Amino acid sequence: MPIYVKLIAATPEADKVVAAAAKICYSPSGAAQILEGLDPARTASFLKMLREAGHLSPFEHASFTFAVEGLSRVATHQLVRHRLASYSQQSQRYVEMTGNSCIVPPSVARSEEALAFFSAQAEAAHECYTKLVALGIPREDARFILPHGAETRLVATMNARELHHFFALRLCRRAQWEIRETAKEMLKAVRAAAPQLFDSAGPSCVVAGRCAEAHPCGEPYRDMEQLLS
Repeated sequence: MPIYVKLIAATPEADKVVAAAAKICYSPSGAAQILEGLDPARTASFLKMLREAGHLSPFEHASFTFAVEGLSRVATHQLVRHRLASYSQQSQRYVEMTGNSCIVPPSVARSEEALAFFSAQAEAAHECYTKLVALGIPREDARFILPHGAETRLVATMNARELHHFFALRLCRRAQWEIRETAKEMLKAVRAAAPQLFDSAGPSCVVAGRCAEAHPCGEPYRDMEQLLS
């Protein structure tokens, strides 16, 4: 199944909240009063200044929660390396894995021979799992035979600062295809919810106009439109 990402919760008026949190550092007024005086133009200008100055701690006051499905455990092993986040993932210990739902990489899908071999092995692993459960083996032990590619689903929450870091790493062309697709869908969602916070987000080739990787891919994105296409 295709990767499914939905933004299910977000800080209301996240753009203005971040701008107000930053402005309180330089103002005798309270945050609520500052918030009332922020219009879209002032908010956008101030957020741009914060990014350029590297003053990113105010971005931590805005959080975003995503429901993600159609992802393999290969990808979630990468996702949870982003430790400044909260995750709740479907448990193979408590949920019986019914049906062979192994994510097929595009490189495998393009080859008829590879796909046949891959599918047979994935099906055999699931048949073994089903047999073990039927024999009374606890699900938490039977799951050991399931592949890393087994489909999973989760809820993830990140603040805006961590999302910028996440997008910088995982939207690079050198990132693994599955987490890159997940990051792209997440970026689309937060750009719709908080456009001023994420109008400039992604790998360094898009944000800074140059690659910051030690080993560049050689095919930088031209702009945000190409990245999200």
